[in-house]
Amino acid sequence: MLLRVRAAVAQLTAGLGAGPGAQPPAEPRGGGAGAGAGRESPPPAAFCRPAFLQLTPEELRRADDHTGRAVQSPRDGRRRLPWSTGYAEVINAGKSQHNEDQACCEVVFVEQRPSPRGCLSSREGSGELDGGRKGFYFHYWALFDGHAGSGAAVMASERLHLHICEQLRELVEILQDPSPPPICLPHDTQTGSADPNQMSNEEDCGEVPNDAVPRFHLEKAVSHESLVIGAIENAFKHMDEQIRRERASQHLPGGCCALAAIYLMGKFYVANAGDSRAIIIRNGEIIPMSREFTPETERQRLQFLALLRPELLGKEFTHLEFPRRIQPKELGKKMLYRDQNMNGWAYKKIEEDDLKFPLIFGEGKKARMMATIGVTRGLGDHDLKVFNSNIHIKPFLSCFPEVRVYDLTQYEHCPDDVLVLGTDGLWDVTNDKEVAGVVMEVLTNYEPNDPCRYTMVAQELVVRSRGVLKERGWRLANDKLGSGDDISVFVIPLGGPGNYT
Repeated sequence: MLLRVRAAVAQLTAGLGAGPGAQPPAEPRGGGAGAGAGRESPPPAAFCRPAFLQLTPEELRRADDHTGRAVQSPRDGRRRLPWSTGYAEVINAGKSQHNEDQACCEVVFVEQRPSPRGCLSSREGSGELDGGRKGFYFHYWALFDGHAGSGAAVMASERLHLHICEQLRELVEILQDPSPPPICLPHDTQTGSADPNQMSNEEDCGEVPNDAVPRFHLEKAVSHESLVIGAIENAFKHMDEQIRRERASQHLPGGCCALAAIYLMGKFYVANAGDSRAIIIRNGEIIPMSREFTPETERQRLQFLALLRPELLGKEFTHLEFPRRIQPKELGKKMLYRDQNMNGWAYKKIEEDDLKFPLIFGEGKKARMMATIGVTRGLGDHDLKVFNSNIHIKPFLSCFPEVRVYDLTQYEHCPDDVLVLGTDGLWDVTNDKEVAGVVMEVLTNYEPNDPCRYTMVAQELVVRSRGVLKERGWRLANDKLGSGDDISVFVIPLGGPGNYT
């Protein structure tokens, strides 16, 4: 263990390891029975940049140049992104061979899954489109920050929206019905018959006898919004499982952080698993739409899991946190500590078991879980182990996102109100207030109806966080070190499809 600890500490100090209601469009991505996450997987894809950039071979070479670090954005005259969304990206300064960020921007049609509840399909507002298809559209933007290779990020960028679509298919009728969602659904026609009499009897079984005195609420109130959140969470889980199944055939040794924004029925759902970040800038106000998941921000969740399942620590780590590494000569002394229940600190007597390597080691951007990885949520990393050991990281690395909701119908939005999504390459050197300042500064230089204004904002955010190449590396305007990481940014106007399609 001593050799492993020394190697892990050396790796940590060297900074290695992973950082962590619209008119339907002309060409939406399909979500019917023939187009979903369950379809046969394509052969392993070579490294690529987002398809919507439509880069020429020469532009691809420039995008892969670590020295020049040319900023890439959709060009005028090429397919414009939905809502005139702005996008820009730049490769790292030599951290990895390729740009390990990936991005996706789609409009997806969710077609209703065949259902035995035929009596509901004819209701007003069922969402029936031309051709008899029933369903709805959602708009989708996502960033994937890969580590240990770009394979997981590429796969997630190609398929996560299909998993979301598949999870929403069963909810088409329910989400378009203003009444509360049913607690139970009838038998799936694909797995069994749906006898109306049998269904009625099953429902009756759930009723309380008349002579019973209710002592608590019989049902929980479940909102349509929470159904969408659950669908997104399940989609991330299925995406992670697909990466696990196909990691060998698709050559996916690493993983990725994932940040996705889904616009559905007047609301934005922002799902984050990792250390990317999203903010809304509305009338100069900054509204955080995500939080970073790092060993420090998720300390208590990690410690609690380690307490419940100590076998995951391999008898090499302790779930307790101490201000520094304990020395054998300090046995019997009292030292500050905290466990999974504590926000503050207290003293405890040092015991033999406390000499194990801490579950969380380091501070800030240098913090690592099990001295291995700097993020605590993400997709992939199923084969990641502690250096020179058989201890897997994945049980502590959660694939489930945190989903925050923003209701666009509650506010009057002007053309300068935007949602900004950025990978950690942006936020490592730029805070929320500085990003908002750049957004407002650039937008004032363009007419409100100029569709290119959001692309210019994205480009400026990337340029300012990248900096300028000088003798001492990439430097910001204040001469501080610029971001040497891959940087990807979406700038989404909140006016919506009614104003910007």
